[in-house]
Amino acid sequence: MRILGFFCVAALAWGQADARKKQTRDLKYEPDKTMDAPVAGNVRVPRSYAVVIGVSSYPKLKPAQQLKFTEADAESINSILISKEGGNFQVVHKLTGSRANLANIRKELEEWLPSVAHDDDRVLIYFAGHGFVYKGKVYLAPSDFDPANIESTGYSTEALGAAFGSKIKGKWKVLLTDACHSGAATTDTDVRTINTRLLDLNRSVYSLTASRDREVAFESPDMGGGHGVFSYYVVKGLEGEADESKDGIVTADELTAYVQRNVRDYTKGRQNPHVGSGFDNNMLLAFNPTGARSGKPPQPKFGTLIFETNLDNVEVFVDGKSAGLAGKGKNLTLPGLTPGVHQVKAVHMGYEPVGPREEMVYPGQETTVTLKLLIPRKRTKAALDKLDTATEQYLKARGPDDYRRAVRNFQEILTLDPTFSQAALFLARAYRDLTDYDQSAKHFQKAIELDPDYMEARRLYGGMLFDRGDVDEAIRQLNTVVRREKNDGTAWYLLAQAFRLKERYDEAIDAAQNAVRVNPNNAEAHLWLAEGIRMKNRFLDAIPEYKEYLRLSNYNSSAVEKFGYYFIGFGLSKKRAANTDVWREMRAYAYFGLCNCEEKLFHFDNAIFYCQKALTFDKGDPLTHYVLGRTYMKQAQATGDAGLLVASRKHFNDALTINPDLEQSAAIKGNIQTIDKFLKAR
Repeated sequence: MRILGFFCVAALAWGQADARKKQTRDLKYEPDKTMDAPVAGNVRVPRSYAVVIGVSSYPKLKPAQQLKFTEADAESINSILISKEGGNFQVVHKLTGSRANLANIRKELEEWLPSVAHDDDRVLIYFAGHGFVYKGKVYLAPSDFDPANIESTGYSTEALGAAFGSKIKGKWKVLLTDACHSGAATTDTDVRTINTRLLDLNRSVYSLTASRDREVAFESPDMGGGHGVFSYYVVKGLEGEADESKDGIVTADELTAYVQRNVRDYTKGRQNPHVGSGFDNNMLLAFNPTGARSGKPPQPKFGTLIFETNLDNVEVFVDGKSAGLAGKGKNLTLPGLTPGVHQVKAVHMGYEPVGPREEMVYPGQETTVTLKLLIPRKRTKAALDKLDTATEQYLKARGPDDYRRAVRNFQEILTLDPTFSQAALFLARAYRDLTDYDQSAKHFQKAIELDPDYMEARRLYGGMLFDRGDVDEAIRQLNTVVRREKNDGTAWYLLAQAFRLKERYDEAIDAAQNAVRVNPNNAEAHLWLAEGIRMKNRFLDAIPEYKEYLRLSNYNSSAVEKFGYYFIGFGLSKKRAANTDVWREMRAYAYFGLCNCEEKLFHFDNAIFYCQKALTFDKGDPLTHYVLGRTYMKQAQATGDAGLLVASRKHFNDALTINPDLEQSAAIKGNIQTIDKFLKAR
């Protein structure tokens, strides 16, 4: 039986106390703790946390019991939750595949979430996977679930209820579950028990199950590329389709009505979502500011658009939002659309788009929309020639004056041809190199609007978003790239860095491993892999990855300048005059990681060597001085060599001199006092 659950949960990965904190390269992402951006009028979105869990593969279950779309559902939920045109969740943790094991689920729900959620917060958990009943108790099935040992390998709803009831705080809590007979994993009686237990889990929780007792919950390969029916409508509802009042806010009451109506209609009455009682009907689940509009709400009956195209990998947009991919012989079905006129558009790189054009959605009916892309995109010779010249000049640029000239050149090209997405991309890059991020973002968005499947534009935009501090949107853009181009090594290692900044270390490791898979010689991929592993306290495993980064990036300064060291990390692709500085900074970063690992392994001589090496590349880093001082102090304690305390004190003092407001300042001052007292006594 398949269970998908939304639970109100907050999930932030833990950070290390000695993680490097430097303005140019934060290692620990610190989210804003304040109550949040205004929504509409006097309404505000609470600080929001979520855990998204999806399991498709169960090694210890039969082949027929494996699930198809649970991880795709989890990806869609993750995407809509972090969207500013959707859930508006600040912190979302995702566990999929083997990472969704019992130990990680317990850590997220019973330790981490209770440590970050507060009384005024909004908390959500999403679980996609199997559920089982054993000896009258209900268990959710993690990836390492063993049907021969259910009590020890399943996550009981008793534990979940205890977490909701006494551990997890929050103004609004949500639990959505989607259970189905996948491979006859359970019986009708089990479905009834599971649904009843989840609905009665906690009366303060908004609980919506995918079906009533004894009903099957369905999944379909035709819905947006493959989803569970219940979860598909949850996502569509949060995107704004459930907003019947058209005030931009999707409430619990609106989502319930939308999901119940559409699931029932799509399955012809064979599946009927059921809701618990005792929750706030006006609970804010999503906010779609651009979807808010005045006027009468649509009739409470929905229709379906089916898109057919003449090319593969055609991206379809409905009302300005990507709805998925259609291809030859692979139609895209989008049920659950509000009746009335919708704007549709189809795009494919190298072709003039079809639309936007209006298509009518009729209540209770399916409408097939044919989108034929027939006209290859043509450019005027003047625009093409000017692009070649402007691009060549841009790539030779070395300073602000050169980049300002590039801006003028690309603006002239867009005047000649306003649809020239490549010119918009290079204009965005030129503004980025001038650190004018607002203009850069505007033209990255323009390039993507002109060619939504312009993956290079999305990749570079994701990098720039780091510098703006918008890591969530960077992840959204880069996820789009790797879903379309699974062998884009650059996008994978950028995702690794983004997840590292968000403290989502398992996902950082997974993304970095994909980057290494695509290109084993990508130095930065090894660096972010090392970082993710180190932050999981696997110090011995991190060391060879740091060393591999250092080996692969072992250029001298002249080589860096000669070949152009492009490092798309920490946001910018820093190049030309800044190449050497970035290269030196990254080597300092790697040596610091080695120092930290060796210190944690009590290899003090190695740690001292690596910290000293890091300082040869960046002598002004206070955290390197701090860790080096701490290592000298530990070695003095281990060996009894009081002379090492003098070196320890020097580096502690250097750390405070460089940054007196360091997070570790209190500990440093205490260590200095201890050393001074000891040396004075001697």
